[in-house]
Amino acid sequence: MIIRSKAPLRLGLAGGGTDVAPFSEIYGGAILNATISMYAYATIKPRNDGQILFNAWDKKEQILFPSSLSLEIDGALDLHKGIYNRIARDFSGKPLSFELHTYVDAPPGSGLGTSSTLVVAILGAFAEWLNLPLGEYDLARLAYQIERVDLKMAGGKQDQYAATFGGVNFMEFYKDDKVIVNPLRIREKYLDELAHNLVLYHTETSRLSSKIIEQQTRNVMAKNEKSLEAMHKLKEQAFSMKEALLTGHLDSIGENLDFGWKFKKNLAEGVSNPMIDRFYETAITAGATGGKVSGAGGGGFMFFYCPDNSRSKVIEALQGYGGQAKRYEFTAKGLTTWTIDR
Repeated sequence: MIIRSKAPLRLGLAGGGTDVAPFSEIYGGAILNATISMYAYATIKPRNDGQILFNAWDKKEQILFPSSLSLEIDGALDLHKGIYNRIARDFSGKPLSFELHTYVDAPPGSGLGTSSTLVVAILGAFAEWLNLPLGEYDLARLAYQIERVDLKMAGGKQDQYAATFGGVNFMEFYKDDKVIVNPLRIREKYLDELAHNLVLYHTETSRLSSKIIEQQTRNVMAKNEKSLEAMHKLKEQAFSMKEALLTGHLDSIGENLDFGWKFKKNLAEGVSNPMIDRFYETAITAGATGGKVSGAGGGGFMFFYCPDNSRSKVIEALQGYGGQAKRYEFTAKGLTTWTIDR
């Protein structure tokens, strides 16, 4: 048999960063995000020779080794190993023999939640193969624990839940890892207009989000006034963005993004840089009314709200920097798994 899965990447529209502890534990976080038609994929093929093969097609990395109950975390495909270790320890109770092939439609450091989405896709494939009793909240929480606790990778909680649930969601984050996912029923024409006007632009750069998130965490723990004010304003932004989408007041979305971007830059050093500021100002001059860096900041993808007929002008202006505008659609489905018998 062949077991496959796919999970969608996401755009964090508002509230980004408020899902990161300790802010979410102390004050409660709120984020509005939406999944898009870019995915992380996983395929499992069972073997019977006592071997494990990991193959990350997009990274051109492949490892073959004897199966065991626990694999060493040594810097080579650690996400794959960390997921397997938790599956073997908590569910199978014995070594497994299989091939795991993965691919992601965006590179690491893109700001679209690639690592967390890949964890969800791989977990989904294991759950399909082993018939694990994991609901959506269970799977998203397990993905978070593997990435943040087991592998000690800095980051928040929104990506795992977005990839698992899919669609447009208003998410709330509280202490003790409590997460509430509120799916939003946005009228189709509003989503179509949002997708048309929201230009997704890859800067052809990458960044290590963990460094920015670690700085953000230190600022909250030190009660840095500027950083804390920014976090509260971004939480406020998530509520106003939700209202704009639900009521169809799309003209306010650009201003909402611009409001959030001004405060997001105060979360930590490295969120923006002269290159990103130049991209932003170019887009605004060409007709965009607001935008932001996707994810923690520092590089990767940016997106800009381009009302009326300014979309083409903004894309043309940004092309001079060597980046690329990416076509996409919003998606309603989250993690999907299936099995093919052969």
